[in-house]
Amino acid sequence: MSEEHPIPQDDWETIVDSVPLVSVDLVVRHGDGVVLGKRTNEPAKGEWFVPGGVVRKGERLDEAVHRVAEGELGVPVTIQRRLGVYEHFWDEADVESADGKHYVPVGYLVTTDADELAPDDQHADLRTVAPPVDGVDLHPYVRDYLVDAGVLSDGE
Repeated sequence: MSEEHPIPQDDWETIVDSVPLVSVDLVVRHGDGVVLGKRTNEPAKGEWFVPGGVVRKGERLDEAVHRVAEGELGVPVTIQRRLGVYEHFWDEADVESADGKHYVPVGYLVTTDADELAPDDQHADLRTVAPPVDGVDLHPYVRDYLVDAGVLSDGE
C-alpha cells in the first residue's frame, strides 16, 4: 500500500470490478492554456487527458482537488468553479479481471501560478495547450471538460 494507491490491491480489484469510482478531474489553467498529461496507465493510456484522481473516503471534493493537483502536477491550485458531474465508461482498466472501468468524475476549473509542473508516474509528459488545441487529438471526455470550462466552443 502506497500514498498514491492507499487501497490494498485485492480490495482495489474488487472495487473496480463492482462499483463506479468517484473522482475529480481538473481543467488546469496555466499561462495561456490548459494542462494535459500524456497518460502512462489505463484507462486512456497514451492519450492526452486532464489530471484527475479518485476521491478517498472521508475526503471532501475540494480537498481531493488540491491533493490531486499536488500529486499529479506538483503545484498548488486555486479552485475557480465546479464544472459538473460526468459519467465515463472505459473498456480498459488497470485490473485484468474487470470489464472496464466506470468513473463518476466531478469536473473542476482551477488555476495555478506555478512556473514549473512536475509530472507524476501516471504521466509521461505534461503540456500546456492553448485553444484552438491544434496538434492534440482530444478524447471526447476531455473536449467536454474544455467546452464546459469555456476553453473551447462546441464547434472547435
